[in-house]
Amino acid sequence: MTRYILIFIAFVISGCSSLSPRSNADWVGYKESGKASYYANSHQSKKTASGELYKQELKTGAHKVLPFGSLVKVTNTDTGKTVTVKINDRGPFVKGRVIDLSKSAFSEIGSISNGVIDVQIEVIE
Repeated sequence: MTRYILIFIAFVISGCSSLSPRSNADWVGYKESGKASYYANSHQSKKTASGELYKQELKTGAHKVLPFGSLVKVTNTDTGKTVTVKINDRGPFVKGRVIDLSKSAFSEIGSISNGVIDVQIEVIE
């Protein structure tokens, strides 16, 4: 009997979580500033966290928490150039970096030879 009571209590507690996943719409307008880098060539055709294959010619990015499929406007704060990317991976895991971009997305707003640029990101969809 005690076992059933404990199972019932665990079931009730698990349903009372105050954390609920945010939908993409809840993130619209979210802004963050920091550094952006780009994926090395060695990542080409490897699986991302979303299950999609990384393709350097597509406009994609990695963020630690934004939902997969989110569209994010990335602005180079030095030049004002922008690119819109779809989040399909997790990362970056380097302090100060807020987004990893596909090579083609990075090259639209910055020089590949720089490797890292200052950006502001904004979720637009």
